[in-house]
Amino acid sequence: MTNEQASAQAYMPDARNDQVLVYVNGAFVPRNEASVSVFDSGFVLGDGVWEGLRLVKGRLISLEAHLDRLFEGARSIDLDIGLDRRGVTKVVTDTLAKNGMTDGAHVRLMITRGLKKTPNQDPRFVIGKATVVCVAEYKTPIPEAKAKGYALFTSTFRTTGPDQFDLRLNSHSRLNLIQALIQAIKAGADEALMLDPRGFVASCNSTNFFIVRGRELWTSTGLYSFKGITQANVIAAWRAAGGIARECDFTLAQVYSADEAFVTGTLGGVTPVTKVDGRPIADGKPGPVTKEASGLYLRSVGAAA
Repeated sequence: MTNEQASAQAYMPDARNDQVLVYVNGAFVPRNEASVSVFDSGFVLGDGVWEGLRLVKGRLISLEAHLDRLFEGARSIDLDIGLDRRGVTKVVTDTLAKNGMTDGAHVRLMITRGLKKTPNQDPRFVIGKATVVCVAEYKTPIPEAKAKGYALFTSTFRTTGPDQFDLRLNSHSRLNLIQALIQAIKAGADEALMLDPRGFVASCNSTNFFIVRGRELWTSTGLYSFKGITQANVIAAWRAAGGIARECDFTLAQVYSADEAFVTGTLGGVTPVTKVDGRPIADGKPGPVTKEASGLYLRSVGAAA
């Protein structure tokens, strides 16, 4: 794999993406013409919220949960989207329809506070309505990633609590997570593993992290990390099948001695982790429990082959 393909956000090249139309404030424009002003709140300060959704077999996975998170985040920062749930859903479905997409697409919905009179921090300088952008692309995860598994590197950058920067907001501001990822890349890893301020494992920079101990799935409590929708779906599917999934504190020592590990995300679903900080997890190969958890998740969201 190339360096780009090693990313947890990597996908197979698809020439159809060169021709996609992007929704920008009510208009559909070719991707190379899609733009927002340099005075937009999102460009100036990362002032906005976003969601990533997956289209599988004509269905947007966990649409209602994504809308819940989007509107909760917008309310918490006093951002008026200017659309209700039905209106936001229509933006997404119209974008998919305009591009003739029915399967295998990933949608990035981005909403900022809108155009500003001048580039400053004060939201009272906003002129007009929120900026709404929707990008839909064909994205198939790199198959080699699931066959080989990711290598993680534990970053020195920590996740934050809600009194500093609440990761549950799904804000455009992601600089500390990007810094963590850069450390991991420089260390030759695919994704950064991040600890919380107390030293317990929190999440990766763009995905949620699980370890397997016996047949139990362990993931963080979410006190200091984003609560992923795919993470929640994996937990629910495992429990529905009679398995034990714990949302608990655990340490790096417990990661190193785990039987298996994996990450979850909207794009990749469940992807094995086979190495952390240069140490192989168990035999250094994707494990059977991870495969089982992936199968249960895919069936639960109607994405099984």
